[in-house]
Amino acid sequence: MPETSDKLIPISRRQPVQRRRRKRPVPKTGQKKVINQQPVSSPRETATLARLNNHSSPAPILPGGRRPASRKMMPPGVKPVPTVKKNTQISPPANVRLKTVRMEKPRIERRGSRKTRLKPMARTMLYALRLLIVGVGVGAIVGTFLSVLDPANRLGSVALVSQTTTTQKTSQTPNTSLYLSQEITSLKNSLQTLTTANSDLISGVFLLDLDSGGYIDINSNASFAAASTIKIPILIAFFQDVDAGKIRLDEMLTMQKEMIAGGSGNMQYQTPGSKYTALDVATKMITISDNTATNMLVAKLGGQEELNGRFRSWGLTTTMIRNPLPDLEGTNTTSPRELGNLISMVNQGNIVSMRSRDLMLNIMNRTERDNLLPAGLGKGANAYHKTGDIGTMLADAGLIDVPTGKRYIAAIMVKRPNNDPRAAKLISSISSAAYQHFSQATVTPSNPTNNQPVTQPVTQPITPPISNYQPPVPPFIQPPVQQPIMNPAMPNGMVNNMPVGSYPPPVITPQYYPPQ
Repeated sequence: MPETSDKLIPISRRQPVQRRRRKRPVPKTGQKKVINQQPVSSPRETATLARLNNHSSPAPILPGGRRPASRKMMPPGVKPVPTVKKNTQISPPANVRLKTVRMEKPRIERRGSRKTRLKPMARTMLYALRLLIVGVGVGAIVGTFLSVLDPANRLGSVALVSQTTTTQKTSQTPNTSLYLSQEITSLKNSLQTLTTANSDLISGVFLLDLDSGGYIDINSNASFAAASTIKIPILIAFFQDVDAGKIRLDEMLTMQKEMIAGGSGNMQYQTPGSKYTALDVATKMITISDNTATNMLVAKLGGQEELNGRFRSWGLTTTMIRNPLPDLEGTNTTSPRELGNLISMVNQGNIVSMRSRDLMLNIMNRTERDNLLPAGLGKGANAYHKTGDIGTMLADAGLIDVPTGKRYIAAIMVKRPNNDPRAAKLISSISSAAYQHFSQATVTPSNPTNNQPVTQPVTQPITPPISNYQPPVPPFIQPPVQQPIMNPAMPNGMVNNMPVGSYPPPVITPQYYPPQ
């Protein structure tokens, strides 16, 4: 018996398959015993058992002549095959034929196939519907946005803005506020003859008929030294703040030391710290061309840069303040056309209220220097103007009211040699020629295109005042009735030729302009 037979280990019996067992014949040697072997369920197990049987030795005979039960032995190096639980389901016999049943496709797949057949048409319709929805949505959004931005829908909010802001927006393009029909060639030829008579005098002339729109333009857009004509836009800015409630006419303004300026005016002789009402300061700035009053108003209105920004908002490109007054070097600039535009807007009430317009015209009517534009006017005419005078430039600009009812704007600026008196004679000659032309022209009835407030048509020559305000006249007291007396003796041998019992003449304010 080999030594390795003791190391053999038995193979576990496997459960028989549920089928009929078949007995194997056993050779008859001595006592025969039938050993029921477990049927092999697979070819792999059969091959494994065959190999193990070939290498195994015969089982030893136990005492008594009996053999142990037949066991399958395997070498110790070989691991047993793990037991696999087999499917206990009985497989059908080989001779049974299976019947294949054909199943119908679900309805979902049938619907899918129908959608597939209609896919091109459905896709086109779907895209069209989507585009329609998107278009309607975008149109609604854009329409809402444009309606919000539409100025017509914001009239309510615009009405709440202050009058100053409204007038500033209206006057941003002052040229469009003027109605210019055609140039008056006959008058222009006459004025060009006057301006070219002296080659060393450079003139700029702008005349405008407020009724017909006829105009004269001779170098009117050229830039000239403004001198005291810069006080016209400063006065307009002052009354704009009055309309906005930023300044009261009776507000007290204090004269600071740095505001005192020489040249024209009498405020320079007052002590620093003196107080004046705002209306009094504005009046002195125009009537006696007070430079100290001008500097006080410039400071009150925010300074030079603030005023220059406001001038630009009015559409002015040449008018600019660069230095405080007196600007003897002529750094402050303007042009005849821009001065004429400003006066026209004041007359129409586009840039200030009508109440402020009347106050402005009343102040400008009291300008004391009258040897320029007023010198060329006839009897009964009124000039609402402001002059400018430095060594190298002389100017006058204003509104002229003719007794026939005709009104026109005149702005004349002359660049001259130092203090040349011919400049004053040229301005008065141009004013006289313009007055002769416009006083003979017929007055046209007011219409929507006129650059004047709507009034009743003029049917006969009258002298209507352009403003309801008139220069204040000092009251006179009726003298008591006395007995006739002889003319009193006058000093220095002068004789009083005034009739007895008549009123004394009004006191004339002294001239504040320095003699030329």
